[in-house]
Amino acid sequence: MNAPAKAPARSPLMPLDDALASLLAQVVPLTGVEAVTTFDADGRVLAADLVSGLQVPPQDNSSMDGYAVRSADVTHAGAVLRVSQRVPAGAAGHRLEPGTAARIFTGAPIPAGADTVVMQEEADAVGGDFNAVRFHATPAPGQWIRRAGEDVMRGAVVLARGERLSPASLGLAASIGLSHLSVVARPRVALFSTGDELVMPGEVAPEAMPPGAIYNSNRFFLRALLHRLGCEVSDLGIVPDRREATVAALKTAADHHDLILTSGGVSVGEEDHIKPAVQQLGSLDLWQIAMKPGKPFAHGTVRRDAGAGADAAAACHFIGLPGNPVSSYITFLLLVRPFLLKLQGAREAAVKPLSLPAHFTVGKADKRREFLRARRNAEGGLDLFGNQSSGVLTSAVWGDGVVDNPAGTTIAPGDLVSFIPFSELLA
Repeated sequence: MNAPAKAPARSPLMPLDDALASLLAQVVPLTGVEAVTTFDADGRVLAADLVSGLQVPPQDNSSMDGYAVRSADVTHAGAVLRVSQRVPAGAAGHRLEPGTAARIFTGAPIPAGADTVVMQEEADAVGGDFNAVRFHATPAPGQWIRRAGEDVMRGAVVLARGERLSPASLGLAASIGLSHLSVVARPRVALFSTGDELVMPGEVAPEAMPPGAIYNSNRFFLRALLHRLGCEVSDLGIVPDRREATVAALKTAADHHDLILTSGGVSVGEEDHIKPAVQQLGSLDLWQIAMKPGKPFAHGTVRRDAGAGADAAAACHFIGLPGNPVSSYITFLLLVRPFLLKLQGAREAAVKPLSLPAHFTVGKADKRREFLRARRNAEGGLDLFGNQSSGVLTSAVWGDGVVDNPAGTTIAPGDLVSFIPFSELLA
């Protein structure tokens, strides 16, 4: 009697860091460049260094409202000097006469000859016409003066290629006179979901939902996350759970996009058609990642012309996320986010975790690396959401970050844990 055939051994789960390294190794940054106004460049990635053609500030100026003086003329508290001129911001004074003070305002150039500023709170005007001033203390040379070029020197690179622009970056670019910036073209992303159980909000009332149907929440947060990362998104909707429909959607998306992003259908069940469809049109790495939530994850390429002779340069990236909403959300933040930033040539994608005390217990260690939804409390520690299921999207709204808990690790109250704020991942 023949022994029953053994099922093929499953490949070991891939560590998250290895999966991310493998994913990023496939990325060739986009080469398209466009000029946008500095007003409209928030979140975009610089395509060229910004070099200053001037120094900022352009000359020494006052950081306070007060009086510009020679420190040698104010040697003791109670000294009185004649006010010889008034210098508002935007005007240039003349050389300060010895033994006099200049009334000066914040941002105004320091008159030649003056070497310090006394703030107005440390001085009193003397006489009804304010033509003299009495000082309460002896000033230190150089106080309350912003030096020319202390912010930016002429010829300095103020922002480097690959910098992802922030509101402060836009202000800095404007401070050196730039009204337009050269930025990397937006990644073009085609987004669709798979699953016959999915229903769009507004199409069916809650009380009329058929058995087994669910609203498509993933489509909403994935689209918002893509927009936050500067992507140009084509929303292709919900694709039925049929092989031919999946192939058709992939063909349509590949022609005009840099990335196809799907949610659901990346497992290996009979109703999961993504794997064979992508393999028919290109190539696919189907990874089982040692993380919780978010084990199923797929990356591959789809040929833009679907022809056998197409080369890698003619291919569109494909990423398939798991269907459970929290799994999809977390894998996007930890894997797709750095992928898209590298695609835009951004230099910094790594997040900066915090070390904070746990105010909760995890008594059972998991075999996988866990990302537990948590939030900071008033005592400076972390509270854990009660239900860590991959289908409970409430946990991602309640929490303000995730605890990165290594595989095989329990947590006791007071233990320091690695906490990744959502503010780092959603910036």
